[in-house]
Amino acid sequence: MLRVEAATAGYDARRPIIRDFSLSITGPERVALAGANGAGKTTLLALIAGRLKPFAGGARIFCDFAMLDQQIDLLHRSLSIRENFRRINPTADENGRRAALARFMFRAEAAMQTVSTLSGGQLLRAALACVLGGPTPPQFLILDEPTNHLDIESIAEVEAGLRAYDGALLAVSHDEAFLDAIGVTRRVELAPHPG
Repeated sequence: MLRVEAATAGYDARRPIIRDFSLSITGPERVALAGANGAGKTTLLALIAGRLKPFAGGARIFCDFAMLDQQIDLLHRSLSIRENFRRINPTADENGRRAALARFMFRAEAAMQTVSTLSGGQLLRAALACVLGGPTPPQFLILDEPTNHLDIESIAEVEAGLRAYDGALLAVSHDEAFLDAIGVTRRVELAPHPG
């Protein structure tokens, strides 16, 4: 699914944030990426997703994937949830769209809400519905701090959606209860590098 080999990356070649980091995920593993604030977890996810080029080494994903970053950039803010679902899953028929959105609590008029009006919990649920509810969900899902700013009810709904997902998962989260609830089986620590 994923191979990161001796990767060094960051935003300034003189002061890389990630140094000589390696990681592989094979099969539908559920891996938590841990580390103190500033250790480079979000930078590593950007590298893995191809949004950041390494200074050395490399990162490669060998399957379809989706990344839900902290801003949920996957969804277009000016479109409705239903329109985003149709954009992300162009082959889904209308019944499939309705059923998928209903599984994530977006029934009837709720699916017509404009994404820019959603709360944090609704936004993440909408993204998961669009990514996981389509005819061919990605085999690999990357999550960056998915439970930040969510209430307990929203976290429970997100956990249920992720438990039903059978692909590989790489999650950054400080919420140990959430990581346990979604079935994380391996934790990888990213240690900060001095200056």
